[in-house]
Order: sequence, then C-alpha cells, then structure tokens
Amino acid sequence: MEPTRQNWRIALTCLIALLHSACGSPVHDRAGDPESLTSGTGTVLRIEAEFDAILPANYRIERIAAGFVFAEGPLWVRRGQWQGLPFLAFSDIRSNALYRWNPQDRDAVEILRPVFAGAAENEWSVGPAGLALDALGNFLICEQGDRRIGLLTHAGERSVFVDHFNEKRLNSPNDLVWGPDGWLYFTDPPFGLKEQDDDPEKDLDFNGVFRASADGQTVELLADGQSRPNGLAFSPDGQFLYVSNSDPYRKNWIRYPIGEDRSVGPGRVFYDVTSNNEEGLPDGLVLDQDGRVYATGPGGVWVFSPDGVHIGTIQPDEPPANVAWGNEGKTLYMTARTGVYRIQLNVQGMIN
Repeated sequence: MEPTRQNWRIALTCLIALLHSACGSPVHDRAGDPESLTSGTGTVLRIEAEFDAILPANYRIERIAAGFVFAEGPLWVRRGQWQGLPFLAFSDIRSNALYRWNPQDRDAVEILRPVFAGAAENEWSVGPAGLALDALGNFLICEQGDRRIGLLTHAGERSVFVDHFNEKRLNSPNDLVWGPDGWLYFTDPPFGLKEQDDDPEKDLDFNGVFRASADGQTVELLADGQSRPNGLAFSPDGQFLYVSNSDPYRKNWIRYPIGEDRSVGPGRVFYDVTSNNEEGLPDGLVLDQDGRVYATGPGGVWVFSPDGVHIGTIQPDEPPANVAWGNEGKTLYMTARTGVYRIQLNVQGMIN
C-alpha cells in the first residue's frame, strides 16, 4: 500500500502545480498570506488577490543591462529629436553619466559623461539623477552636483532650466515629472551637498517640493515639510501628487491633494515603511492608469492599491531605486544599483 500512497501524493502535487500554472496565481493556505514566486533574476511577493490581475502567469524579471555603479532616473524616450527607435534613458549617479539602452541591439551607450564637471568632495552623489523631456524632446536632467535642473539638446548643447528659488540656490534637485497643468514638478533634497542639511553652502533652510513653469522662469514652492523628498508622480486624474521620503528615520510616501485651482493641500502619509529593515528607501515611483502605485522602497518595488493597501512587491536581484513605464506602457523598467531590470505586466502604465 505504501507505493500506492506515494504515487497518489505525487499525482496530487502535479495536479496542483498544473492548476496553478493554468490559473496563473499562487496557492495559499488562507487569504492574504504573502507568497514568494521566483522567475528570472528576481522574485515577486504576492500579498493580496488583486495582484494576480497585474502579474502575467508566465512573468519574468529580466536584467537587461549591468556594470553600473548606481543606476537611476529611467525614462522611456519615444519622441523629440533623438535618432532611431524609442529607447530607455537612465543615469548612473556615481559614475556621473547618462546612458541610452536600445531594445533592438540591447547595448547601453553613453549619452553624456561627465554630467558634473566640477570638483567635489561628495563624489558619490554629485552625478545626475531624475530625467524628463521638455516639449521639444530635450532632456531635462536633475544635476545634483551643479544644484540645478539642466537642459541637454540632441546636438549636445547644455543650458540651465532652473537653479534658483527666491534668488537662492536650490539644494540638489533629484526627481521631476510634468504635471497635468503643464508645469514641471520636482523635488529638492540635499543629497548633492557634502554635509547635506548642515552644509555651509546650503542656501535654503528646508528641502522642498516645487513646480516650475514650462519656460523655467517661474518657480513655486508647494511643500517644505518632508525631510528628504525624492520620487514623485501624479494620479491618473491629476487629483493627487505622490512624493516619496528617502529618510531612514522616516521612510514613507506622502500624498498631496491638488485642487481645481492648482492649489496643493496638506500632505498626508499614504504608506509608512519605517519599521521595515530591508535594504532600500522610498525613492522613484510611477502609477498605472487604474491608480495603483509602483514605488521603490525597502526590498523592491512596492505595489499599492489607490486606497493605500500593499498588494504585492516586485523584487529584482538588487534593491531598485527608480522605475519607469516603457515600450507600449506595460513594461516596468527598474534601475537597481549595478543593473537595469524589466518586467512585463498586464496593466497599462502612465508614460509621461
């Protein structure tokens, strides 16, 4: 009888695995239990059933480029004066360079090096961070060492988009996104300054969230209550602005309501992970068209429902610092330390 029982157990296990593969969702002992699934160069942590609709049954986390020091600022480029097919642009803060990666030839090629040409004692954070495109397709670059948002044309011409607020130098702009009102929203933590908040060169006595007019001539302060404002993104309807706080003592995401008159209301904590000790801090984030938030944080990319429920985490082999939608809007690119990763999802992302 023992061989028969063993064969029965094997058959039952295979049947469960087959059903799991067909349905594309993990097996749980009870609803809400997290379960890790491994595929490719990373792991996905499923927490809520809603995550099953996001993740394809045959998902795979793929490392598409490697050999960097601290990859950041991914941006899918599909317009403007840049030659060739659409590509992923990204920065490497600690090698002080910008790169482009083409899905066809799969090579990472330098766009610009160095970005910061000055001398600095704080070399680990003077390089470029977040990227965006202006209406003409020029790059807007958070140039931390130069404490500004710079502009780079396809011809290689460089200029300053914005570097002051109320006649005082910015700290070191880190991330940026175009708002539905046509203004450029950006964060200004002190990461590019050697002593950060205590640096004698720091002109502003706060770390702010700002917006600048499309020509860069007008800069407005929106919020100054976050200790380390970093990544930011808008909800699909433009009613909320999400801003991460990259402070090891206050690891959270803040959500600001946006009024019809463009006013910005008091920010409230959307989600707090201060107690989580995994490697990584809240950093870059994006949203899909259904309002879910994909935010880099401790251990991976945290995925939240619009009402702030943590439904799952995408975990490449390295802690990710930033994310961007690419291709047709269903591919999530992740810059993570020495590598760049991607995963194909079932949802439609918002490509700025």
